[in-house]
Amino acid sequence: MREKIELKPQEGPQYDFLASEADISIYGGAAGGGKSFGLLLDPLRHYDNKEFGGMIFRSTGVQVKNEGGLWDESMKLYPLLGGTPREFVSEWRFPSGMSLSFGHLEYDKDVLNFQGAQIPWIAFDELTHFTEYQFFYMLSRNRSTSGVKPKMRGTCNPDPDSWVKKFIRWWLDEKGEYPIAERSGKLRWFIRVNDEIVWADSPEEIYEVYGRGPEIIPKSVTFIAAKLEDNKILMEKDPAYLGNLLALSRVDRQRLKDGNWNARVSAGSLFRREWFPVVEAVPGGWIQSVRFWDRAATKPNEKNKDPDWTRGLKLYKYPDGTFCVVDLKSIRDTPGQVENLIKNVAAHDGTAVRIKSQQDPGSAGVSEGEHFIKMLAGYDVHTETMSKDKVTRAKPVSAQSEGHNIKVLRAAWNDDFFDELENFPDPSSKDDIVDVLSGAFNELAGGLSLADIL
Repeated sequence: MREKIELKPQEGPQYDFLASEADISIYGGAAGGGKSFGLLLDPLRHYDNKEFGGMIFRSTGVQVKNEGGLWDESMKLYPLLGGTPREFVSEWRFPSGMSLSFGHLEYDKDVLNFQGAQIPWIAFDELTHFTEYQFFYMLSRNRSTSGVKPKMRGTCNPDPDSWVKKFIRWWLDEKGEYPIAERSGKLRWFIRVNDEIVWADSPEEIYEVYGRGPEIIPKSVTFIAAKLEDNKILMEKDPAYLGNLLALSRVDRQRLKDGNWNARVSAGSLFRREWFPVVEAVPGGWIQSVRFWDRAATKPNEKNKDPDWTRGLKLYKYPDGTFCVVDLKSIRDTPGQVENLIKNVAAHDGTAVRIKSQQDPGSAGVSEGEHFIKMLAGYDVHTETMSKDKVTRAKPVSAQSEGHNIKVLRAAWNDDFFDELENFPDPSSKDDIVDVLSGAFNELAGGLSLADIL
């Protein structure tokens, strides 16, 4: 006899999400709140309805099949109900004939692939990664003849610049920072009037103002907030996950651990002078070292009085997981003078110090990278093309600096070092020092990827 398996949500926000009768339910807040499992579980109540079907969207096709992502998690869950995966089309088929597909909407135009579609259940994982246009276009595809009320579902982490924040604003506090606990799961209704969303506490309020008619169809919405503490199973199985969140930079920690919808990167939010202990001498006992270069080759002139700097930062790593910035070389000069400096510094550092440099993308960058490596023959030298934006690359070293784990040797270059870090990411300020600090740190320590915790 086949063993009976019980699939059910955890008590709290996950249960409230699955129990919601709202046309649109958004399950959001901090990371680790059980949102993804809730999203996968929600359509299974209709697995025996052959007329029912659904679709779960991620922003890109790569995200759909990421290791440990939704597709991987569905492989653990859906076979329990007889689901059969069709991996080449990212679709599940159940014995009744019910299907559930995984797709992506990378560009606004991608929604046109669903013209004429009728999808009873539509879900967006990480809703803030989608545009408002994509969401509301797919709402027009949310139709059902299966006997099941059509529903839209979404999960999200806080993003202060997303349209989602404005859409759920009523469920947040006066400052728009944190969800109001008493409003979590409460229903509101809206209609669009001249492309503007009009909200009300009940359909009757809308009818009183706009009357009843074929074009006046209020849609119900709810927002359900969750935090890591609400996911008891994850807390028991992986207690170290909280440590992952605590290791994030301050801004990401406020968003992903605390669920703050206002936390954003601004000058002074990633680096502060007081976070870096300044030492009078280099501590002994370091175990690894790297000199990271961000190269430029322009001398100040009448047309360009403030060109970028060539910067070379030297970083030591210690057995206890701390680091020390021991040197910063800077120059704005001709290509020949820049090369002379780099070779002289390498000779002074010695072959024990690893050398790394940023490489611009494209064929010109490849050529420059090859020249850089040949120029430093005999040293442990490498180049790297940066695929992530500057802020993302800076977040791991930001988190460690806030924990006072990165010392700085007292030297004449300290003021330039701290001034640039504190002004980052102000677009009017230079960021060469931030780049070499991030590059050196990520070379020695690696960085905690946001994909590990979302």
